[in-house]
Amino acid sequence: MGHSSIHQWNTHSLSVTLTLWGEPEQHIFGLWEETGLTVQMMQNPQILAALQERLDGLAGSPSGYMESLPKVVKRRVNALKNLQVKCAHIEAKFYEEVHELERKYAALYQPLFDKRSEIIKGAYEPTDEECNWKADEEEELTEEMKEKAKLEEEKKDEEKEDPRGIPEFWLTVFKNVDLLSDMLQEHDEPILKHLQDIKVKFSDPDQPMSFTLEFHFEPNDFFTNQVLTKTYKMRSEPDEADPFSFDGPEIMGCTGCQIDWTKGKNVTLKTIKKKQKHKGRGTVRTVTKTVPNDSFFNFFCPPEVPENGELDEDSEAVLAADFEIGHFIRERIIPRAVLYFTGEAIEDDDDDYDEEGEEADDEVGEHIAQFYMLPCLYCSYHWAQGEAVVGIS
Repeated sequence: MGHSSIHQWNTHSLSVTLTLWGEPEQHIFGLWEETGLTVQMMQNPQILAALQERLDGLAGSPSGYMESLPKVVKRRVNALKNLQVKCAHIEAKFYEEVHELERKYAALYQPLFDKRSEIIKGAYEPTDEECNWKADEEEELTEEMKEKAKLEEEKKDEEKEDPRGIPEFWLTVFKNVDLLSDMLQEHDEPILKHLQDIKVKFSDPDQPMSFTLEFHFEPNDFFTNQVLTKTYKMRSEPDEADPFSFDGPEIMGCTGCQIDWTKGKNVTLKTIKKKQKHKGRGTVRTVTKTVPNDSFFNFFCPPEVPENGELDEDSEAVLAADFEIGHFIRERIIPRAVLYFTGEAIEDDDDDYDEEGEEADDEVGEHIAQFYMLPCLYCSYHWAQGEAVVGIS
């Protein structure tokens, strides 16, 4: 088995394909009509992964016609293959430029994200004008009803102590998203209440392609780090041994960071007591042992990819889930955090699913269900005495 490769740009490449092919209902072997999926669903990385596997399965097998061709025709086919390799190299350059565009626009978004962070942690109080938002349900309210609702809210506010900023903002975001809430344990929640911001940083132009997630914490009793990081390294070039497999940048590995836990506060470890019986005397003693513990913070200790790129099946599944989570945080959570906090983004995601489509194709549904099991597998991943231990419950 080769190195684990999770394609980041499948969303872009499939969207381009759909545009070139025209009406989706008439193409992709009827998959869209068969499953009831919509183009908007291509923005969902979980659906995309299942759909990609579905498309791969529809490729079929060679007809044998190629083997029957005269030598002179096969020679011309080889020329087409060489052209295809050149196309792959051009495609790689395309994705490199997409990465540069992301870097450019990330700089434009950042001032807005910084202001969001200031409001969340209470460092900045927005003005009345900035807080003026007309919700859909307010459109039909009469002025009298609006005034009554305003007085009731003011009365509630007077009864409560004025909180600072928006308490538990990021914890609520995590709990609202299945992909992330599956990773959370009860003992993680008090720590995540101190999470103040999540940022994404892209690699510099002269550096290998990568992105880093930064989790910024206020001072707390659990660890001394102010920032926890997770870096995803990618490669955007065709493999010389298999250039036709290139389908966009692939994940080559990820690195976490060391968490400097306060003594007795490390939630990634737990202490258990075990009774041992002496073989000769028959006496029983109690032994205290420290063992790995399920926790969101295992996210910062991912599996390492060996130099030869070989991974066993379990480690590859863990790495695949890890990248999907990192990609989802980068592509969805960071840009639209407030909508996941309120639940509006989750409702939009739910609208992407068609009830008939959910039952129309059991195979696609099965792949999606299998994917949602991966975060649970990931939570069972730990490092113990320098060795990777993967447990599936």
